[in-house]
Amino acid sequence: MKPIRLPEPPSGPTGVPDIFEGGVYGVVRRAVIIGNGFPASENQSIGLVRALGLADKQTLFRVTRPKGGVNEWLHWLPVSLHKKLDYVIRQIYGYSRILLAGRGNKLHSLPFENGGSVGLSSVVEADVKKIVTMAHETFEKDGPLLVVASGRDTISVASAIKRLASNNVFVVQIQHPRTHLNRFDMVITPHHDYYPLTPHAQEQVPRFLRKWITPREPPDSNVVLTTGALYQVDAGALRTAATAWHDEFAPLPKPLLVVTIGGPTNRCRYGVDLVKQLTVSLHNVLVSCGSVRISFSRRTPAKISNLIVKEFGNHPKIYIWDGEEPNPHMGHLAWADAFVVTADSVSMVSEACGTGKPVYVIGMERCTWKFVEFHKSLRERGLVRPFTGLEDMSESWSYPPLNDTAEAANRVRQALAERGWRLRP
Repeated sequence: MKPIRLPEPPSGPTGVPDIFEGGVYGVVRRAVIIGNGFPASENQSIGLVRALGLADKQTLFRVTRPKGGVNEWLHWLPVSLHKKLDYVIRQIYGYSRILLAGRGNKLHSLPFENGGSVGLSSVVEADVKKIVTMAHETFEKDGPLLVVASGRDTISVASAIKRLASNNVFVVQIQHPRTHLNRFDMVITPHHDYYPLTPHAQEQVPRFLRKWITPREPPDSNVVLTTGALYQVDAGALRTAATAWHDEFAPLPKPLLVVTIGGPTNRCRYGVDLVKQLTVSLHNVLVSCGSVRISFSRRTPAKISNLIVKEFGNHPKIYIWDGEEPNPHMGHLAWADAFVVTADSVSMVSEACGTGKPVYVIGMERCTWKFVEFHKSLRERGLVRPFTGLEDMSESWSYPPLNDTAEAANRVRQALAERGWRLRP
């Protein structure tokens, strides 16, 4: 596995030494990111840290789960319990190996925890004790530690760090932890995570089950509500990407339509039927497009990507990214004139809406529960329109770009100031 390389930050202003600005003790100059290995989650943390100007002083730790065999069926368990159960299974398996070896039976190795055989062992494990020790021992020299976590598997780690080093850290949890919001200094989550509290949602849930649906209470004062997901895209990043991808994208005929295809989820189910609808609609708008670029996410099922490749693989106007590096994603965001995005991914739609360019979404009608609320809010604000195949891609429209990451960063600055801390200048 290649070493994790975090994006380079925009260069910040050079301030006077901290000693002349009130001392180092209240200056936040570094960040720890607690990740879960999923780009959609980790990119939110990285984007927030970048917006706070700490991208050159960030360290990525990951909460990793046991991999292989029966472990693939145990991801619904809390991480700590999953690891304990994996330990027990290994002890039993090890004892069984001794018995089988004595009988001359052929042995098969059990996959290593964290996928050591495929390189996951190179990832720095999110060890609470080590991070807490670092926060305590470096506080006088380096000041408070900003901890940013995202995703269900990171909740217990982030809350433990807050509990054990509350005077030395500021802990931000991205995505709603469902319970015990007071275990974090700040929670950043989309409005639609509170959809279960709406009358429309309550009508969909039997009365005897309502107490089990979270969240159960309106947002606390330490909760920052966003429209969509946080991301790394900002004006500076788009300018950098436009320059980096100039030679590949500048010669393409305009308008350039970028199509991003995800994959079905529990709250947005679809199959080849939606893809067939997408192919028909794309054929209809090709006459108004200069060129089209298509890419898939890691969640895209092979049957969906294969159908797209079969349909458009040899079309002269269309290029389909094959998944090989370098990833043109930032180039797509910088150079596209319009986007078509499947409705299953809050992150993909949010990033596209961060450009201020036309965003057409396909599959919104197949979404359920809080995803309905998310897409409704974007439509009401004029950020997205449904993709029907009747669009003229040469006709552009715009809106104030979605700016959730910058707004969340400002709230973090305010909360730090209330605590008597500040970010480095």
